[in-house]
Parts: sequence; structure tokens; C-alpha cells
Amino acid sequence: MSDQLDYFRDRIQAATATATPLRIAGGGSKDWYGGALAGELLDTGGHRGVIDYEPTELVITTRCGTPLAQIEALLLEHRQMLAFEPPRFGAASTIGGVVAAGLSGPRRATAGGVRDFVLGAQLIDGKGELLNFGGQVMKNVAGYDVSRLLAGSLGTLGLIAQVSLKVLPLPLVETTVRFELDEIAALSRLNGWAGQPLPLSASCWHGGVLTVRLSGAEAAVAAALRKLGGEQVADAAAFWTSLRDQTHGFFDTGTLWRLALPPTASAQVLGGEQLIEWGGGQRWLKGARAGAEEIRRSVAAAGGHATLYRAPDKRAGAFHPQGAAIARINERLRRAFDPAGIFNRGRLY
Repeated sequence: MSDQLDYFRDRIQAATATATPLRIAGGGSKDWYGGALAGELLDTGGHRGVIDYEPTELVITTRCGTPLAQIEALLLEHRQMLAFEPPRFGAASTIGGVVAAGLSGPRRATAGGVRDFVLGAQLIDGKGELLNFGGQVMKNVAGYDVSRLLAGSLGTLGLIAQVSLKVLPLPLVETTVRFELDEIAALSRLNGWAGQPLPLSASCWHGGVLTVRLSGAEAAVAAALRKLGGEQVADAAAFWTSLRDQTHGFFDTGTLWRLALPPTASAQVLGGEQLIEWGGGQRWLKGARAGAEEIRRSVAAAGGHATLYRAPDKRAGAFHPQGAAIARINERLRRAFDPAGIFNRGRLY
């Protein structure tokens, strides 16, 4: 192992021996996400660098502390991208944190989420052992599901030392149009479009306006524009970036809920203000009059779950309570990878 990996191993083995909690962090740009921080800091930011990138293979392999901005700049040189559009919460954001948080941006509904792009990973578990899962090519699926488990685990299964991610070419053409529609009409329109061969790559409803992005070949985008109509948006790139990085004015709030729902679910009457993405599958809620229990009960009844995304007080729990069967599975997984329970205590449940 490298000197950096040796350092990680020694710290982890010492922490396990004394049952000392460790807080794994790269750039710390998502420290606010999930439960409260606990434990001694284990900084992974120094373990950085792209290990392998062959544009023709559409795969990049990189160490966990590599800045997201560096990776995206390299991909852009070859007109490629991380198609799940991970939110960039500042220059400190690292690729390890991207995978651990499992957050995706506007393109997620059509391209897939973080776990859909994880091909392989290198993990240091609670015993200090370096484990390899998956591979560095898209056709290698050995251990593929284990690699995917790390997406959204918030570091509770171990230290993600290295990841291999699938990348995709940038679209040849992108155009954005908007329509003045209320929430019910917008959801109906989005669900109708979902069943048609349209090059939709993102959608957003907020404040009586539905905005959609079309991406693909020039002929396909032109045909979709003729079919859909709408008013074209001039500064569309800035708009989608503000949604991706959550710098849009809607996100300037103290308490914010993230509601994950079937796109066909009806409008949620919970008070407050909503912004709807992913064809109706992701609905942001702020200023809700309903309490946490009522919000989660209503969303669960519609087939979804609710995350207390940002809040000064998260005593209600950041994430939707798990069912008994899922909780048992997660506990067995955690104990298998982290028997002493030292990693990122309380970040998930």
C-alpha cells in the first residue's frame, strides 16, 4: 500500500482497538448532510489523483480525495461528463464525498444516479483491510452490487479509497424551454411526456413555471421542439447549474425537505413552497406548515420517503425511518464492514 493508505490503515486499526469513533471527510463540503458529526477527523483530502482515464473506454479511476472540479475539467477536455451531475458544494468537493453522499443533479431522472455509474471501488474496512470490488471496465460486473452499496452510505461502511466511474459523452445539442403551468398541469404534462420518445434530460417546476431541457442529436432536439412548443430560455446553462449546485434562490432557506415520490404521485398538500424535479420524482419543500411526522406519513402513503435535508434542528432524524426488515439488513452490512462501529456514527441512523 502507499504511505497514505498505510496511514489510513493504522488510524483505523488503532480506532477499532479502542472503539474510538472516526469521522471520515474529504473536503467537508457536505458535513451538513445527514446526521450530526461525531468522532475524530480522518481527513482523506490528501489521497488524490487520477489513476487511469481512457476516454475511448468511458471509464475514469481516481483516488477519493481528488477534487470534483479537477475531474470534471479533465472530462470536459474530451467532451465527456459525469452524467449524474453531482452537486458541487464548493471547490472543496471531492469524488469520495460525491460517492459517499450519493447525491445527483438535474439529469438523474434520465441518466441514472451515482450508484448506476460506480463500476468498482477500493474500500478500507473497520479491520484496516483494503478490499477491492468491481472493476475498471463496464463489462466487469464482479462485485458490482457491493460497489453500488457505497453510494449514499455516508462513509458508514468504511473509507472509500478509490473509485472507478462510468462517464458519458456530452450531448451534441441542448435546448431549454419553459411553460406557464400550475403544479397539477405540470405533473400531468411531465407524465405524458415520459411515455414518449423525447430527448428530455431535465425538468423543473417552480412558481407556476415548468422548465425542461432537451439534449441529444440536433435532429431529435429540433423535432422535440416542434412537438412541445414553449418559450426558449436564453441563459439556460446558468439556470440548470443553479439547480445542480443548489445556488438557486429557492434553496436559500433554514429548513428544507427532500421528498422522493413516484413521478405519478399527486400533488402533496403540506403547506409551504415546492420545487419539483426529475419529472415529479424529486420534490423539494420549504416553509412547510406540517410537522415532520405528518410530512413523512403523507409521503409514505403516496409511495415515497422524506429526508430532512437541511435544518438547524434534526432531532426528527435526517432520513426516513427504515422498516424493520431493511434495518436488519443494513445493520448486518454495517457489522460486516465495521464490526466496532467506528465509522461516521449517527450520519445515517
